[in-house]
Amino acid sequence: MEKIEAANQQALERMLSGTPVLIDVVPAHEAIPELRDKMILHAGPPIGWERMCGPMRGAIAGIAVFEGWATDLAEAERMAGDGAFDFHPNHHFNAVGPMTGMTTLNQPMLVVENRTYGNKAYCAVNEGLGKVMRFGGNDAEVLDRLRWLRDAFGPVLGGALRHMGGLPLKDIVARGLSMGDEMHQRNVGCSSLLLRAIAPALAETVSDSAALSKALAFMGGNDQFFLNIAMVMGKAIMDPVRDIEGSSVVTAMSRNGTDFGILVSGTGDEWFTAPVKMPEGLYFPGFTADDANPDMGDSTIVETIGLGGFAMAAAPAVAGFVGAGAASEAALTTRAMAEITLAENPEWTIPALDYQGVPTGIDIRLVIETGIVPTINTGIAHKKPGVGQVGAGVVKAPMACFEQALYALADRLGVS
Repeated sequence: MEKIEAANQQALERMLSGTPVLIDVVPAHEAIPELRDKMILHAGPPIGWERMCGPMRGAIAGIAVFEGWATDLAEAERMAGDGAFDFHPNHHFNAVGPMTGMTTLNQPMLVVENRTYGNKAYCAVNEGLGKVMRFGGNDAEVLDRLRWLRDAFGPVLGGALRHMGGLPLKDIVARGLSMGDEMHQRNVGCSSLLLRAIAPALAETVSDSAALSKALAFMGGNDQFFLNIAMVMGKAIMDPVRDIEGSSVVTAMSRNGTDFGILVSGTGDEWFTAPVKMPEGLYFPGFTADDANPDMGDSTIVETIGLGGFAMAAAPAVAGFVGAGAASEAALTTRAMAEITLAENPEWTIPALDYQGVPTGIDIRLVIETGIVPTINTGIAHKKPGVGQVGAGVVKAPMACFEQALYALADRLGVS
């Protein structure tokens, strides 16, 4: 239909013309004024405590202790079971979060402004590697690190970004793609570029040498630090694409460990969900697929803008790491994703594919027509609360989500 084509062209133009700039780090209650006491934003489509998976429950208990709502994990779980907490998806508040995706009043939030359209998006600062809350970790080590991020690192990073006047992100991503990153499971290049760009501002704004040293060591020792920035960048790019009448472009993909959900431009805030799948991948020593939880996290916003699994050809090292096959197969994944997208992004190109742009603009019609579903690079969490990450892999989006979305879009357009 001409109406869909015109709407999709508008959606594509908004995606490609976005100008995401990392401008600040602020407490969540400043970034998201709607946040209230005992309100918890989570990854994925809407879900209640009774259907939450183990890692999500572990993170809920941990964040309740972090916020001072409960004295210990047992009390937090009892409170959750009694309905004391108000749960909502991050996506409903211009935010995203990796894996469990916890966002509460005092989490330090990255702020990205899309300077083309004036909208802002938010994501918690990356916690680092090892046992972390995003994978359901909730012990004293995890909580102590969150407090340090809140009290020390967040204010330091925010001050440096304000001093710089913000940090444009599209060029960093373009360079990262040429350095072997795909921005989901591999962020080594972009994390290094970010540190190089912000280190002078940190040095100029932090007078305490010990605080400066710890901040630099934290960023420099975390190859995945840029992941959360890529996510909030993706959210800032995609939010202006929402609510274009007739558009069949996917504006978000997300998982909560129980359900996989998508949002589509032409159907507004209506979620289309199906049971989330188990990742296929590689496991850390001592763990197997029997330990794994189904896929989770808002990080699929990265694939939604053409990175992650869609840019696998830029990061052949990732293919082996996530168990996706030989490095030569990475290009096949990117080419397959081009079959379900509207265009290439001319600013984000892949040298190994003769500088082909990353596949951009997932069209639910093309997913149905080709039978190809999005491929997502992902971390794997242990199914029990508090254990953490046990591996990494790839997962396929459920076709049922796209089928539901197409029926709903057709209904809105009066097409039978």
